[in-house]
Amino acid sequence: MNNTNPQATGRPVNVAIVGLGFMGLTHIKSYQQLPGARIVAVCDAVRLPVNGVLAGINGNITGSDAIDLGKNIRTYQKLEDLLADGEVELVDLCVPTPLHLPQTIAALQAGKHVLCEKPLARTSALSREIVNAAKSAKGFFMPAMCMRFWPGWAWLKELAEQNTYGKILTARFRRVSAPPGWSRDSYFKGGDSGGALLDLHIHDTDFVQFLFGRPTSVFSTGQSRFSGAIDHVVTQYKVAGGATVYAEGSWLLTSGFSMAFTVVFERATIDFESARGADALQLMEEGKPARVIKPEGVDGYVEELRHFITAIQSGQPPTVVTAADGLSAVEICEAEEKSVQTGMVVEL
Repeated sequence: MNNTNPQATGRPVNVAIVGLGFMGLTHIKSYQQLPGARIVAVCDAVRLPVNGVLAGINGNITGSDAIDLGKNIRTYQKLEDLLADGEVELVDLCVPTPLHLPQTIAALQAGKHVLCEKPLARTSALSREIVNAAKSAKGFFMPAMCMRFWPGWAWLKELAEQNTYGKILTARFRRVSAPPGWSRDSYFKGGDSGGALLDLHIHDTDFVQFLFGRPTSVFSTGQSRFSGAIDHVVTQYKVAGGATVYAEGSWLLTSGFSMAFTVVFERATIDFESARGADALQLMEEGKPARVIKPEGVDGYVEELRHFITAIQSGQPPTVVTAADGLSAVEICEAEEKSVQTGMVVEL
């Protein structure tokens, strides 16, 4: 690792992105908006920049344009070569789920800080290995659970904590999409990816535990169509406080993508629908007309990376989401998977 500590000098953290598919490009674009980060290297087995320019790729939220990383960007095809690069301080893993465990552990053992895309791993047993490795590592580790940072969603958490409109009575979350149009060799192997349950729906499962605490049980129904795993799921979560909480996640749409929530407090309803664009977030208070809320922040990707970069620069580990949170999200999803398979309520 570079001997000049960013905490002491205030200089940008040197970042390397591993995996240059849609999410890798999304993270690159996000780091480019953060003065505290400097991308110094990228790594991919087959897809690398040409003269510093990385071609765009399509994803489920937006497509990405070609990105100019500069002709000084260092490129690697093997992770072990990147980990030997002494200038790299933060390794950002945007690779298929089966690579999360070995690459996270290798990067942590190399003394790097590590950000890893969700899910932490395909199973809770594998996820627990990452948690244990992170406990004794020199660098910090953070799972990329971006909805905790998403504008509007983060505000919802604040409203609940501050009891602004009383307690939550009901909460519905929905995240539905056409099947992934990229990396199908990975996503459609449900034994590796976990299907829509672990790739898409896990965002809402994690946000449920962020908002209410870890559920005590789940009841889920679902369908498998593309991956051999669960590609459509509807789950009811039993949470402390007695709120009625449920979420739907799917890859079964013919086209498009939508994420939404409706949360009913005692004295107000908060509604988010991504299809409304700039008017996505709306507040309905008793006795007042509905109004659009413009939340602070760029998007969840930028804000989660900002949080991790700030943690590294301050020398304090990240707090909004931890390795233990990433493990818990996988454990809950496993319970949902079991509920779909058995038709039973599954205790946690």
